[in-house]
Amino acid sequence: MTLTKVGIIGAGQLGQMLGLAAQTLDIECVFLDPGDNPPAACTGEILKYAFDSDEGLSKLANSVDVVTYEFENVPVEAVRRLPEGTPVYPAPRALEVAQDRLFEKTLFQTLGIPVPEFRQVDSVHDLRNACDDLGLPVVLKTRKLGYDGKGQVIVQRESQIDKAVASLGNSDLIAEQWVPFEFETSAIGARTVSGKIRYYPLTVNEHRNGILHMSRAPGESTVLEEKGNAYLERLMLELDYVGVLALELFVKNGELLANEFAPRVHNSGHWTIEGAETSQFENHLRAILDMPPGRTDMKSPAGMLNLIGKMPGDLTHFKTTPCFLHDYGKSARPGRKLGHVTVIAHSPAERDSILKKLDKSQNP
Repeated sequence: MTLTKVGIIGAGQLGQMLGLAAQTLDIECVFLDPGDNPPAACTGEILKYAFDSDEGLSKLANSVDVVTYEFENVPVEAVRRLPEGTPVYPAPRALEVAQDRLFEKTLFQTLGIPVPEFRQVDSVHDLRNACDDLGLPVVLKTRKLGYDGKGQVIVQRESQIDKAVASLGNSDLIAEQWVPFEFETSAIGARTVSGKIRYYPLTVNEHRNGILHMSRAPGESTVLEEKGNAYLERLMLELDYVGVLALELFVKNGELLANEFAPRVHNSGHWTIEGAETSQFENHLRAILDMPPGRTDMKSPAGMLNLIGKMPGDLTHFKTTPCFLHDYGKSARPGRKLGHVTVIAHSPAERDSILKKLDKSQNP
């Protein structure tokens, strides 16, 4: 029997988890990545080429049935240069929008998805006008290549305007109204080639230093979950989206404000590996191959703690609690995601108690 082959651009930890999910479906993965021994190498063949290498892209396309990617900053033009007839999901337009915060926020507005007020900024003069319109503080961001808190600065006083613009390259920026949100959340869903959609329970997220620190599911509000899924569906239909999509949202006064979307499997959905009937990784593969989507029901309350900068030295808490440790096999450095731990509990209160203990052990 010939195995189905999926080509994945990028071979980091998300690629690794896609590769592990593929093994349970008898799917073979081939990765395109320029790195030496990337995390996904343990789950499939690595084609060692730059992400925009025509030779590498051609080899990838000619050896697989469908192409996808594990991160959103894949060069859009490179994806468009894949050999004609190569199925690639999500489509390049989703990448193009997700890679530019101005395009992204404008699309949200067009679809009636609430967002913080924003202004395009290409000069100090533009930022001064934006601060007058939006009020201080504002968050100034690069339009492209920002992630995990990078590429942005908070402007709290007029005296910081000149320095803020210069620090981010003087142009191609966006200023966003500061949102004193109550908490952050993410709506995650998967849509197949034939248009079937499945939604995961709303996930509540906590960030530290601009990086996702902890996630908990399910969220406490079914009303917010319904709103989040409705916004997610609008986005999927507009983009004719195929695969897993995550929509990151702020919660303020019982309402949702869209922050950004990720056209890929998402860190805040890692709990689904052990906590849902079907993980986001398996459902992404099912979606791009137009297989029937798996159930997204929760098995029990779940949570996820990112392991950042260092792996646990003392595994006592991890061995004595109902949790699952994931090691990505990456070398340690400050601010780097090295692994995560998933907690499965009988109740939200038990989940939160275990997460607190693990967090204290990992980050005393």
